[in-house]
Amino acid sequence: METSAHKQQQPEAAKIRNLPWVEKYRPQTLDDLISHQDILSTIQKFISEDRLPHLLLYGPPGTGKTSTILACAKQLYKDKEFGSMVLELNASDDRGIDIVRGPILSFASTRTIFKKGFKLVILDEADAMTQDAQNALRRVIEKFTENTRFCLICNYLSKIIPALQSRCTRFRFGPLTPELMVPRLEHVVEEEKVDISEDGMKALITLSSGDMRRALNILQSTNMAFGKVTEETVYTCTGHPLKSDIANILDWMLNQDFTTAYRNIMELKTLKGLALHDILTEIHLFVHRGNSCSSPVQKLCIKQHSLRLGVIGEGT
Repeated sequence: METSAHKQQQPEAAKIRNLPWVEKYRPQTLDDLISHQDILSTIQKFISEDRLPHLLLYGPPGTGKTSTILACAKQLYKDKEFGSMVLELNASDDRGIDIVRGPILSFASTRTIFKKGFKLVILDEADAMTQDAQNALRRVIEKFTENTRFCLICNYLSKIIPALQSRCTRFRFGPLTPELMVPRLEHVVEEEKVDISEDGMKALITLSSGDMRRALNILQSTNMAFGKVTEETVYTCTGHPLKSDIANILDWMLNQDFTTAYRNIMELKTLKGLALHDILTEIHLFVHRGNSCSSPVQKLCIKQHSLRLGVIGEGT
């Protein structure tokens, strides 16, 4: 007969098993994070000396900004304190001037009776906040620095007003390098027992462009759709043109007249559901890597064909 503790563990295990891999393997502590060690060591020093400033973390998606501040919050507060000490708002929440003057102001202005230290307000995707809300936030940050710290997270620094930028310590999270991504992906592959080839791993790294979240999503989608992760299945799953398709397109552009080449490309594009933007990007990369044509005349010819193809494609 099953005990109540055993019954409780089963749904918990099922819940973890059913999580998307991006959440299942999200770093829980600062030590689990794989990149930007200089930033992490600086933040770690701030925490250890109890001198955490207001933070502004910015950079492309999937580079560890939210994971970093959540790991910091878990290090600063115990589980039972987390709800009362941390306020996390995302762009999906209403974040106009009323929210800044209401819940944020209310949270920042109240002190905790039994807990020393400061509260933490995390504003994810802060670049989605209106100008009025950002101006109102500036005053709140200024007034309640004594008992509250703010962390703003955004993709585009230029969308944050200078007055807010000057009140925060800024850290830029750049795209992750393949050297950092491969070991983490290999860990997930091992844990999930994924059948993956070497070219499949390279395709994941290429298509993710330094975005760890995108890499894990593609890995999970391809594994569920095809069972085996290879270069072909990764490109097929994401709807990206295969290298063989790009080679064919280049062959048509170099060896056929424009009308024939254009007709063949449009047929392939329709048949495989390819985006013209992806075709042009892949041709550009293919040519510059020197995979097929080294002659400057050939490259100029391809460039002219690509430009005409892009212009006509936009007009159709």
